[in-house]
Amino acid sequence: MTMTCSASPLRLVFTLLLAGCMGMLHAQEDEPLEVINAQMIGLGRINTLDTYLSPEKHSGPELRYISQTTRLRPGRRFSTQLTHYGSFATTEDRSGDGSQMSGLYTFSLARHRDWWLRGDKWLLQAGWMGDLNMGFIYDGRNTNNPAQARFSLQLGPSLAALYKTHVGKMPLVTRYEVSAPLVGLMFSPNYGQSYYEIFSLGNYDHNIVATTIFSAPSLRQMLTVDFRLWGITWRVGYLGDIQQAKPNHLKQHFYTHSLVLGFVRHFNITDLQP
Repeated sequence: MTMTCSASPLRLVFTLLLAGCMGMLHAQEDEPLEVINAQMIGLGRINTLDTYLSPEKHSGPELRYISQTTRLRPGRRFSTQLTHYGSFATTEDRSGDGSQMSGLYTFSLARHRDWWLRGDKWLLQAGWMGDLNMGFIYDGRNTNNPAQARFSLQLGPSLAALYKTHVGKMPLVTRYEVSAPLVGLMFSPNYGQSYYEIFSLGNYDHNIVATTIFSAPSLRQMLTVDFRLWGITWRVGYLGDIQQAKPNHLKQHFYTHSLVLGFVRHFNITDLQP
């Protein structure tokens, strides 16, 4: 049976997402002076639940790659941050009898209003962040529906604080950032619906779901410290990524806690000009 959806909530959420992302892209017209690029590896554990595939929670190691570029001009009011996340995990249930594989790619675009305090020692940032998420979960025990696709668009507030100090002669930069989606759109099968019904038979059953902070309460935060050693600026820190949602009478969550290690490069945009 083919079902129709209520277009008004989806149209409203899509309009908010489009307006937020277009506003952030339009604000990038002024080229920044200072560019900070960080390449990081996250090593940690993930706890997952997707009741479409299994009622059991799964946990295991996760490997995550993070590329983050911040473009700012000291003394100017706005900055832009682009972040790529790529993760892969293998997990088991509590009994150890069942296993799953999962992967996720996330692209985040943030636009912040900057406040420099006490010269350039403190930087406070507040603004909006848009996320595009694409991924999968695979459970080999399921014969009819062995995999679940993950796709979502999210928009919400983003906050950050940066502090520059010294320990002896070594400069340190401590940064904390946090973001939480307010509204979004996500793909989800309905309860008991197979992917064959969706893609082969074309039976739509509320598979594009509007989400809010109440139906998909999530939070991503990262605390890092940059220090100079052997002529390289290193970064070490903690990443906590809490993603959860309840679409179509299904439950899912992805809780990640990782140690972050990497290096940071600083350069001016004029250095790239011929």
